[in-house]
Amino acid sequence: MGDFKVIKNTDMADEMRQDAIEFSLKRSRKTMDGANILAKCLKQQGVEYMFGIVGFPIIEVGMAAQAHGIKYVGCRNEQSACYAAQAMGYLTGKPAVCLVVSGPGMLHTIAGLANATLNCWPMICIGGSTDMDQESRGGFQEFPQVESARLSCKYASRPTTLQAIPVHVEKAMRMCIYGRPGAVYLDMPGNLVLSRIENESDISYVSPLPLNPPVSVPPQGILAQAAVVIKQAQRPLLIVGKGSAWSERGPTQLTQFATSTQLPFLATPGGKGVISDLNPLSVAPARSLAIKEADLIILAGARLNWILHFGLPPRFDKNVKVIQIDICAEEFNQNVASTVPLLGDVGETVELLRRELDGFTFNKSSEWFRKLIANSDKNRTVVQRMTDDHTLPLNYYAAYDPIREFILKNDVLIVNEGANTMDIGRTMMPNVIPRRRLDAGTFGTMGVGLGYAMAAGFYCRDYSPATKVLVVQGDSAFGFSGMELETIVRYELPIVTVILNNSGIYRGIGPEDWKCIEGDKTTNVPVLSLSPECRYDKMCEALGGHGLLVHSVPEIRRALNEAYNYKSGPTLINVIIATESERKAQEHNWLTRSKV
Repeated sequence: MGDFKVIKNTDMADEMRQDAIEFSLKRSRKTMDGANILAKCLKQQGVEYMFGIVGFPIIEVGMAAQAHGIKYVGCRNEQSACYAAQAMGYLTGKPAVCLVVSGPGMLHTIAGLANATLNCWPMICIGGSTDMDQESRGGFQEFPQVESARLSCKYASRPTTLQAIPVHVEKAMRMCIYGRPGAVYLDMPGNLVLSRIENESDISYVSPLPLNPPVSVPPQGILAQAAVVIKQAQRPLLIVGKGSAWSERGPTQLTQFATSTQLPFLATPGGKGVISDLNPLSVAPARSLAIKEADLIILAGARLNWILHFGLPPRFDKNVKVIQIDICAEEFNQNVASTVPLLGDVGETVELLRRELDGFTFNKSSEWFRKLIANSDKNRTVVQRMTDDHTLPLNYYAAYDPIREFILKNDVLIVNEGANTMDIGRTMMPNVIPRRRLDAGTFGTMGVGLGYAMAAGFYCRDYSPATKVLVVQGDSAFGFSGMELETIVRYELPIVTVILNNSGIYRGIGPEDWKCIEGDKTTNVPVLSLSPECRYDKMCEALGGHGLLVHSVPEIRRALNEAYNYKSGPTLINVIIATESERKAQEHNWLTRSKV
């Protein structure tokens, strides 16, 4: 047995001890790459959902997001992913992320970014981009992405170091949700995604942003002026916009305001449900008459843009007064002078205004109210006559009748998209709860349907399990995003899509007329036409869902019940309607053109 020597208090022992300490310290240090720093920052700031399509150079970001507990939804089209992210931001009140690849992938999202910003819905788009050291050298999918996004966003930026990522993420959150909400863009160069820092303690994370923005209200003196104007009005009208739905307590406070003052009201498409459509004060069926003859408009979270005909004659009285409530000062005096501008949160402002009115109640027996009710009843009679006409193929109103019945019996989150399909749906599908309707909105964007539906499906699954998601689209609108059915199947979302199929854009031609077309179809098929009676239900089946083809009102009714008993994924109900079906005759064209 050989001798051994104990090393004690020698240089060699000190060196070995130091090596062991350093090795231990290295093991305790946590290295982090850009993808994980980004994902951790998003999670810390409250991001719960990420929709996107991964590829070079952001695959690692998607993987890191899942590792940090963010729910990742892989979509089939960047636009749909962008629409889903913004709808989720609106429904939950906190931004979701759209993750896309560089160059073309990011460019595909720009339509969605513009839609979110103009619609005032918060979201964060994160786009991969060319490595910084390859810029201006013709790098893979190189494109000026930050500059391209900036026109469609509230804010666009690019962190250039790992240490800068937390600051950029926090500012992106703040910019998209504070003030008037909208889209923001963060650019992530490929080399930053993969770069590593040896010690995570060198990253200074930013404290989570409070997701309820600071609330402001107008001065008492300005509120007093508004109260005087309201009391003097002979023909007042309250118009409720989607900004009221965004206000944290807005729906409750506006309902109390309307109930207290007994003012007649109507809602913009995004404002439906802030005050229940079934409230007896609603004069929505008399919309044209109400806005044409009102001498005072109280504009609550709405804008005098094309949806409200710019507030100008002949759709509005030339001498109409406007009390406008908005969180954005730049919106006042847009197209029409604001008689009393009330800068502040919609809900808190109307609560103070109600107190300032000190018990004022508008006379429901007045000539103005009687006129509005009479006009509402007249228009309801016209619509009911069309609804009761069950001649095959169905008109829009008859096809909507069983859908309306279903909505009145259930808590339903509605996604509505199309031309006539959406316009008629706004009147035929009631909303009694705020944020229960998603449609093309301010930008009039077609293609939002199934992206919005995905967001609605996950929102209901995670936040409102008793709520059903119902998508009602025209056949043309469905075509923009139909492949997202596969995404919906993949995530087992029990979404029901109803297609009102008139075989065209606005109108189409039927199978018999289609057979009569001879020669080159590029010159002989009407430009509005699509394939007659296309079997979209079979497409849903092929992708793993449930498909139903129906023609009559009883068949639609049965199909809706069957669809919501199908628990394995989505159902598509293909409703064949008349190719020539139209909206109820209107006094004015739907789009007001300027005479200036």
